[in-house]
Amino acid sequence: MQARGRLIGLGVGPGDPELITVKALRLLRESPVVAYFVAKGKKGNAFGIIEAHLQDVQTLMPLVYPVTTEALPATLSYEKLISDFYDESSRHIAAHLDAGRDVAVICEGDPFFYGSYMYLHDRLAEHYDAEVIPGVCSMLGGASVLGAPLVYRNQSLSVLSGVLSHDDLKRKLADADAAVIMKLGRNFHKVREVLIELGMAGRALYVERATMSNQKIVPLDQVDPTSSPYFSLIIVPGDRWQG
Repeated sequence: MQARGRLIGLGVGPGDPELITVKALRLLRESPVVAYFVAKGKKGNAFGIIEAHLQDVQTLMPLVYPVTTEALPATLSYEKLISDFYDESSRHIAAHLDAGRDVAVICEGDPFFYGSYMYLHDRLAEHYDAEVIPGVCSMLGGASVLGAPLVYRNQSLSVLSGVLSHDDLKRKLADADAAVIMKLGRNFHKVREVLIELGMAGRALYVERATMSNQKIVPLDQVDPTSSPYFSLIIVPGDRWQG
C-alpha cells in the first residue's frame, strides 16, 4: 500500500522574504506540491515571498478565493460560498496526499494566527499526517518596523479584530494594557474613532504592509480611511517601564 503524503502548513513570515525560517525554507524546497491562497487575477503576497525559492520540478497549486464583491444569489451566503471553497480546496489537496505527495500550504505570517491554512487543517488533519511550521506574524513584523515594544513586565496584550462592532471594540480596548488591532481596511474609520474616544489615539501607531517592499508608516491622524488596506494594523503599545 502506498504511503500517504504529509500536509504541511508553512508560515512564511509577514512579507520580507528574509524573514522565512530555515526550517520553513527547507520544507518548502523539499515539497513536491506547493499550494497557496490567492485572489483571482493576482499573484498573492505569500507566493511573492517564496517565488525565488521554487524549483521547476515542483507542482504549484493556486487556491483561488471566490469573488465576494459581486452580488450573490439569494440561496448562497458568503459563509456558504467560502465554506464550499475550503471544502473544494481540501479535496484537491487530499488527492495529492492520497497519491503519496507531500503538500506544503504556504501562509503569510503564521498558519495558526488568522491564517487561511487553519480551515484546511480542520478538514484534513484528522485524516492525514500534518505538520505546522510557525512563522513571524504580521503584528511582530509591525512592532519591529515601528520600533514599538509591545508589552512590559506583567502587562497583557490584546489582539483585536477591526471587524468588531464599535461598542465591543471600545469595551475591549478600554480594558487593555496594550493592543494590536488587525483587519482594518474599511473598518479603519471606526477604529480610529474608538481610539480617539478612549484617549488612545496619541499612543496608537499605524503601519501598512509591514516588512514588505511597499511598507508604509503613516501618523494615525493622516491616514485616509478610504485607502487603508487589509494588510494594515494599529499598535497601541503598553506603558513604558525603564527597568
